[in-house]
Amino acid sequence: MKNLNLSWRAIALPVLILAATSALGGVVLAGVSSTTDEVASAATSFVATLDAEGRDRAMYPLGDAEQFNWHFVPRERNGLPLKAMTLAQRTAAHQLLQSALSTQGYLKANSIIELERVLGVIEEREEFRDPEDYYFTIYGSPSADEPWAWRFEGHHLSMSFSSLGDEMLVMGPAFMGSNPHTVSSGPKAGLRVLGNEEDLARGLVMMLSSSQRGSAVIASEAYDDIITGAERTVDLAYEGIRASALNDAQRAQLDRIIGEYVHNMDDESASRWMERIAAGSDDELYFAWAGATEAGEGHYYRVHSPEFLIEYDNTQGNANHVHSVWRDLRDDFGGDVLRAHYEQAPHHNEAPHDHPHR
Repeated sequence: MKNLNLSWRAIALPVLILAATSALGGVVLAGVSSTTDEVASAATSFVATLDAEGRDRAMYPLGDAEQFNWHFVPRERNGLPLKAMTLAQRTAAHQLLQSALSTQGYLKANSIIELERVLGVIEEREEFRDPEDYYFTIYGSPSADEPWAWRFEGHHLSMSFSSLGDEMLVMGPAFMGSNPHTVSSGPKAGLRVLGNEEDLARGLVMMLSSSQRGSAVIASEAYDDIITGAERTVDLAYEGIRASALNDAQRAQLDRIIGEYVHNMDDESASRWMERIAAGSDDELYFAWAGATEAGEGHYYRVHSPEFLIEYDNTQGNANHVHSVWRDLRDDFGGDVLRAHYEQAPHHNEAPHDHPHR
């Protein structure tokens, strides 16, 4: 294996990274409050930087099949990649991403991208791991009062956003992964981009009594990956322990787990979600764990309600490779919001179709 210290010191300044990345482990970062108008404005500014070829690559009709063609593995993708953008386009693309995420969420996204460099050094195939191989796609025309959507995606990162004017901004599906989960050597040694997601959930398991664990632990061995994969829709049984069976301290810990995912969103969206969750029934909110409870061993968990699903898996790479996802079970890809718009606006009621140029 290469000398990781020498290799990483030879790496140029990251394309998509902030100096504060290493502060992610356990630090609560400031949020960003955005409105659908601000996000639409940022997207409009991004589109304005594109030439005809860039628009042809990046823009699709709302409801196009490509909108649902999401994944988190390395593969061929449609859209406009960072590597094909000018500085002005990259700057506008960053502003769009920042407008829809909290500071925490933006830092995590950039840190996941930067891990591609680390992984390339570890695997000794730096040409295959490309931190510029991340793509923007926009569906429909960005607007403050009409529906539209967009996605930012590459290896271990797929963030879909949908908006119906000023009614709401929807984030989902939102996948984040990290490999390595814990960087073992080099200048970034000790970095755990998704460390809180692991630690908070294990913390809850360790708080449970033996009888509670009997309900919460659904398998002695963790699954190979998140169960729902990159499916368009989610069909997953409720398993585990109900939130109503938790004491106050345990219930608060469950809220911390949920909050770690929710607060990747902008402040307005995150606050709306936490209010919805607080107003929901604890009899319909489940926490499930599979695998070992010891750090460094393979493990899986999920938090599941009629409104949302969180899945987390860390089994690959000797339990040093994380996959996690947030699913909005009502409004992923715009969901009911988009369907309602099609029903109420006949001029948008044509069936979704493939991009004419692809």
